[in-house]
Amino acid sequence: MKRPAQLVFIPAPGVGHIVSTIEIAKQLVARDYQLFITILIMKLPFDKLFTNTDPSISHRISFVNLPESHIDTQGLAFTSFIKTFVQGHKTHVKDAVTKLLAESAQAELAGFVIDMFCTPMINVADEFQIPSYLFFTSGAAGLGFWFQLQSLHDEQGKDVAEITGWDSELIVPSFINPVPAGVWPGMMREKEGATDFIDFAARFRQTKGILINTFRELEPHALRSLSDGKFPPVYPVGPLLNLKSDDGHVGSDQSIQKSDILEWLDDQPPSSVVFLCFGSMGSFSEAQVKEIACALEKSRQRFLWSLRKPEPKGKVGMPSDYADVKGVLPEGFLDRTAGIGKVIGWAPQVAILAHLAVGGFVSHCGWNSTLESLWCGVPIATWPMYAEQQLNAFALVKDLGLGVEIKMDYKQDSEVVVSAEEIERGIRRVMEKDSDIRARVKEISEKSKKALTDGGSSYSSLGRFLDQI
Repeated sequence: MKRPAQLVFIPAPGVGHIVSTIEIAKQLVARDYQLFITILIMKLPFDKLFTNTDPSISHRISFVNLPESHIDTQGLAFTSFIKTFVQGHKTHVKDAVTKLLAESAQAELAGFVIDMFCTPMINVADEFQIPSYLFFTSGAAGLGFWFQLQSLHDEQGKDVAEITGWDSELIVPSFINPVPAGVWPGMMREKEGATDFIDFAARFRQTKGILINTFRELEPHALRSLSDGKFPPVYPVGPLLNLKSDDGHVGSDQSIQKSDILEWLDDQPPSSVVFLCFGSMGSFSEAQVKEIACALEKSRQRFLWSLRKPEPKGKVGMPSDYADVKGVLPEGFLDRTAGIGKVIGWAPQVAILAHLAVGGFVSHCGWNSTLESLWCGVPIATWPMYAEQQLNAFALVKDLGLGVEIKMDYKQDSEVVVSAEEIERGIRRVMEKDSDIRARVKEISEKSKKALTDGGSSYSSLGRFLDQI
């Protein structure tokens, strides 16, 4: 008989990473009643302390909030910030795992499952003489991109300056089409960011296996490119979605907002509403807000727009809701669109995407949002903002044919204002009733659900992972 085993998950800080980690933990313990999982949570300086409010989570999954590390990360580029931040938690992780081992003597420690940004924790796993696995919370094509840049540097001898200055297309085995320099992650444009990126990817190769939040039917080409023996074994186990995510941490105000939004959608015809939402970090300048408003008005489409207020320049933090949106919108906009549109702040995204009235999604192409939209069968108009979202947008539009472009190479920190004409064109295209894209998205939606059922591709892949831990 199999002995009880314990896995320690270390997600990167940030809600997107924690949500998909909880989802994979839920799937693993549901499949193996001898498995216990501890999730170690690192808190960012401006984040609230994590509390699990989901009563449906198994008692075999536990959470440990690690002590805060007060490290000076002022002025660091994102990748260096996250690396320094994670490094600063190594002692806390060691202490937490030592305590865990003392308390649960009957369950053998079988490994660390670390997030893509938590590679410094491989050293801690080595100290406990246990394997590390990688949990890659984005797609397989993106993972292949990391590996390709690392290979350019480490195997083909290209120096970092040459990589950061790259201005033409790059052949990447995990992408069907050559990848233009404009859609590379912004951090690849800085020496520090590119160096860290290459270092992360080199560490990925030292793990015993890679769990990816994708499924074979969505990214067959990318997954084949990662299965040629040059990389650790890859386990596509997605789509890992928290379809109740809107309920978990909403207060009473948000519950009222949610029912108000869904009631409004109930009054709209099927597939008639375009939903605009740009993730937990997405916000725009006033000039850009006015172009979006102008595009919506001209398109005459029904719309639901989640409009968030950016932090003041130079201040780090999350966007918030406007006290009054009238001040940033064109004069009279709300009155003129009262019959067909609704401007909101916070959005219960999954509930909205699942609503029959929604026919298109203008999105920042964060990977969780992309998977949610495809699961719900809603085509995407791509407007990426930061991180690897430009790569996701490129894959969706060019390789997979599941989205249309608004502006694939947009970067949130640039001064670029996308014109109302470009936005309107994207909205009209994503809302086309009988488009090939809509048909393909519906097909992928069905396949995404099948992948997780008994005998499905991701179900089987998760079984293979469990067999070897």
